[in-house]
Amino acid sequence: MNQAASDPTVQPVPASVVEQVDAADVTLSNPKQAVISLGSNLGNRLETLQGAVDLLEDTPGLRVKAVSPVYETEPWGVEPGSQPSYFNAVVVVRTTLPPSSLLERGQAIEEAFHRVREERWGPRTIDVDIVSYADMVSDDPALTLPHPRAHERAFVLVPWHDVQPEAQLPGRGAVAELLAGVGDGTVHARADLELRLPE
Repeated sequence: MNQAASDPTVQPVPASVVEQVDAADVTLSNPKQAVISLGSNLGNRLETLQGAVDLLEDTPGLRVKAVSPVYETEPWGVEPGSQPSYFNAVVVVRTTLPPSSLLERGQAIEEAFHRVREERWGPRTIDVDIVSYADMVSDDPALTLPHPRAHERAFVLVPWHDVQPEAQLPGRGAVAELLAGVGDGTVHARADLELRLPE
């Protein structure tokens, strides 16, 4: 006798669930591009940035496609010399995760490196910011897209331009033009440092 047929806990899969799975499969074949900014000014900054890149790559439904050169930047919005300088980089990913899940993953990576949110503009082991997600524009306070200050931050625009010279910031225009307006005098290339693209 067929055990499954007599087992009352075995139920047919509802059509709605099948449709959701099929929809997910379609989504998997159509990943979206997201641009993520990384910054660290506490501890072993390069090691932390590399760890964040590796954790992004380990995320189901996400593939790291490009990692920018490393730049050194003075902290933003604080007294000069009051904090260590930042190492910054930009990562371009392809993902099937919705923006909310990508945000959760970024926050989980921050927590993995013991990021503490005690003060605005405070020092941090790692900062993971979603700069843009596809061509989405959203003013949701939980996740504003694109990042509301990306267009005025050289430490985002310079490394992004390195890996995607033709990139567009949704609603703001070409990254190259935004960078020309901001200037790159506040960021310094660290040619002696390199982040590995996950294998």
